[in-house]
Amino acid sequence: MVLLPSPDIDRMVKACSHLRLALTSAFLLFVAAGCAMLPDTDAIIARHSAQTARFESARGTVSPEKSAAIVASLKSSAGDIDILDKQIALEQAIVGSPLIVGNKVILLQDGEATYAAMFAAIRTARDHINLESYIIEDDEIGRQFADLLLAQQQQGVQVNVIYDSFGGMNTPAAYFDRLRQGGINVVEFNPINPLIAKGQWLFNNRDHRKLLVVDGRIAFIGGINISNVYSSSPGSRRAKKALGSAIDWRDTDLQIEGPVVGELQKLFMDTWAKQQGKPLAGRNYFPELKAQGKDIVRAIGSTPDDPYSLIYLTLISAIGNAEREIHLTNAYFVPDPRLLKALSDAAGRGVDVNLILPSQTDSNIVFHAGRSHYSALLKAGVKIHERGGALLHSKTALIDGVWSCVGSTNLDWRSFLDNDEVNAVILGRDFGLQMKAMIARDLAASKAISAEDWANRSLLLRLQEWGASLLQRLL
Repeated sequence: MVLLPSPDIDRMVKACSHLRLALTSAFLLFVAAGCAMLPDTDAIIARHSAQTARFESARGTVSPEKSAAIVASLKSSAGDIDILDKQIALEQAIVGSPLIVGNKVILLQDGEATYAAMFAAIRTARDHINLESYIIEDDEIGRQFADLLLAQQQQGVQVNVIYDSFGGMNTPAAYFDRLRQGGINVVEFNPINPLIAKGQWLFNNRDHRKLLVVDGRIAFIGGINISNVYSSSPGSRRAKKALGSAIDWRDTDLQIEGPVVGELQKLFMDTWAKQQGKPLAGRNYFPELKAQGKDIVRAIGSTPDDPYSLIYLTLISAIGNAEREIHLTNAYFVPDPRLLKALSDAAGRGVDVNLILPSQTDSNIVFHAGRSHYSALLKAGVKIHERGGALLHSKTALIDGVWSCVGSTNLDWRSFLDNDEVNAVILGRDFGLQMKAMIARDLAASKAISAEDWANRSLLLRLQEWGASLLQRLL
């Protein structure tokens, strides 16, 4: 039964329409998700475990001697941590892209800081701007992006935009028409309408990436879409009334400069080609990139076209190699059995495993499906914290203080099997310290969930968890 707040006819019609859309979407997702399976991680990891670490710089492949020196330097600053030997080589074998040295990575927290950095980079563009986002809304923030992108297009900068059809479902067509009329190239990723789909209709494959590349030299990735909901940060009440937002959103992005930007640019170009976008105007999409800093970064893109999720396998192997501590912060936590086992096994061998998860959400079914696993995780020794004061939307990981990961990937079946996603792995103690400080602030705003308190939760919560868990493969 749907309980409407008033007998108003318009609201009733709208509620019925939303319910019908939700049921239709759930059915389509169920049909599309029926056969996809997560990989046998143990077999793949075993097959690739005897590899040698390899790095690249702005000048090309680093010699074996220098690669060994890089690993030795990392270990000297981080302690004798096994993850640096195993993980560097294993990721390389699985993902196929090397760790790239000479980058500058800036950790951006929440929408205000991220949008300000994005706008500043867009204003400096002289050649091209490539923007890919799951959601682009026609609101104050969306219009700021549109105005700035159109202004740059008029100045001769070629702007190319990819948006997801499902994520942009509530954005009026007029918004994207305005971009096109201004000369911007726009691609709708896997249109929901099968009549306008190019090639095979792939309703269930969504583009969940958030990627901005400016002049092939600076890139942004993370969890932040283009929407007003990210405009105010936790603790700030500015613009709340104007935006009509009931709660702040907590999210994380990266600003990256250096040779690894070329790898992120390749991901955008591959998606453009896969979606049969019109031929791009000739621009210098892959300029010569010089070292900008000392950060070691690996860009990882996942798509259902791959035999298995590269991001998923990377995370599982990193957790399996952890020796001291694991910190995962994630918005949508619906783990599969292998991820649950990896976390439980890590806690069982003495690793301090911490999860920071939402205390409130924009998706109740995902929220309760994730909570259905709390009992087993707490019993295994995993520590669970629920973030208060904001709607948590971050997707980050920090392992042993030296392996950091930030991107668009949730810890759920949909991200690992059905979505195009993009993450970056950063190796090193210095960036790890920045991540640790950010995690400490989130922990301070979180409530620890104890096994005793969780055992005493209400029957209603148990029923909600049980019901949501039946649908977790679709989430």
